Amino acid sequence: MRSRTCRVGLVALATAMLSGCAGPKPILYPNAHYQYVGESVAQSDIEGCRVTADAAGANRDPSKVTSAARSAAAGGAIGGAAGAAGGAVVGHAGRGAGVGAASGAAAALMRALLFQRKTTSQAHISYVDRCLQDLGYEPVGWQ
Repeated sequence: MRSRTCRVGLVALATAMLSGCAGPKPILYPNAHYQYVGESVAQSDIEGCRVTADAAGANRDPSKVTSAARSAAAGGAIGGAAGAAGGAVVGHAGRGAGVGAASGAAAALMRALLFQRKTTSQAHISYVDRCLQDLGYEPVGWQ
């Protein structure tokens, strides 16, 4: 009995973690079509439209790498400036700038990759909204 409880708990924890990483999803107005098909069919249709959008080239999150690179560059610049200032105080501005730039870039990159809120590209949102409208739904936004 105890091992079954542990398995159920682990599955619930994994589901909660994965749903937190899923990113924004469309919100559907409960029109006549939505009420007729019900919540489970609507969710299945949403996922089908998302897969179709991915296959058409409207990727869900094409900007994460670019955003992470920008964050790393900005972190490196800020860290370099701070390191140079700190290094100048102790007589090693160049060394301080190098250490500051490297640590700032690494910290910013890790923050961007691990803690940045998941976003969805505008092309993906538009494609999925259009697909859902063609199926009879009324998307009202994403959350």
